[in-house]
Amino acid sequence: MALITVSGEPGCRYDEVARLAAQRLGFQLLTAARLTALLEEEYGEGTAIPDKCFASAAAGILAQVATEDHLVVAVDGVAPYFRRFQGTLRVHVVAPESNRIGLLMLERRLERPAAKQVLREMEKQTRAMRKARAGRATVSADQFDLTLTAEQFDSEQMAALVEAAAVQRGLPENGLLSAAAEAEVQFQTRLHLARHGLHPVGRARLKRQTFVHPSEQIFANLLDFYRIAWEYEPKSFPIQWDKDGKVLESFTPDFYLSEFDLYVELTTMKQSLVTKKNRKVKLLRTIYPQINIQVFYEKDFQNLIFKYGLTAPAAKV
Repeated sequence: MALITVSGEPGCRYDEVARLAAQRLGFQLLTAARLTALLEEEYGEGTAIPDKCFASAAAGILAQVATEDHLVVAVDGVAPYFRRFQGTLRVHVVAPESNRIGLLMLERRLERPAAKQVLREMEKQTRAMRKARAGRATVSADQFDLTLTAEQFDSEQMAALVEAAAVQRGLPENGLLSAAAEAEVQFQTRLHLARHGLHPVGRARLKRQTFVHPSEQIFANLLDFYRIAWEYEPKSFPIQWDKDGKVLESFTPDFYLSEFDLYVELTTMKQSLVTKKNRKVKLLRTIYPQINIQVFYEKDFQNLIFKYGLTAPAAKV
């Protein structure tokens, strides 16, 4: 198997490095949000995973999905847990405080004092998480195979270095994790979790990214070009219930852009269906006023196509 973990100091954009490295290598990207979703799928929605059990629960999930895909894991603090896996590369991104403050100023459009305060809070939360899960608030250099500095390299350059290290180690040529190796990991994992009353209710799978329509693929490529992090159909919102509270209708926006806390819905379909979708968007805004959503209509999408020289997709039906 090939398993690359990418972590870093708060404010270093290590998740962007992971995303770009996954694209370069053709590996599946596993973010903290996707890991949380897989844990819920495995142990049941709403099940709290105790901090002392996080390592075992995460290892079990990684073992399952590693039988199907090579992985880049952008979850801080997981690198020490996967030393026993063969074919791993543990990457850590660092930078001086001034550099990280500058990145936060650009990313969040903050003045320096506000960015410094945000960084302090991020560092506090990271230390608390590491202490709860690993028993220590700091990490040591010997936990990683490759340490990169965001002061000297940008995200693209660091992703290229990760790719080069992975190729040098022969990770892309590795076979996937065998069923026997996964079974061994699962036995140890479930034995530990059972002592804390945790038992799987399902079997998590890292779903491959498939788009319903070519326009969504084009939009995703455009986001990748501008290094904008995105998730495809990550969440459904109930918008209609019956008298007993049973959900009758839900709405699932096409994309979520986490850096902007923005949902995007592409509507390049015929007018008769646009009206129905507009109704859903209106209901979403009414029921969930805290949700930011932007609708791209056919004209908007054509303007993007013409501006960036892309081929127009077939009409959405």
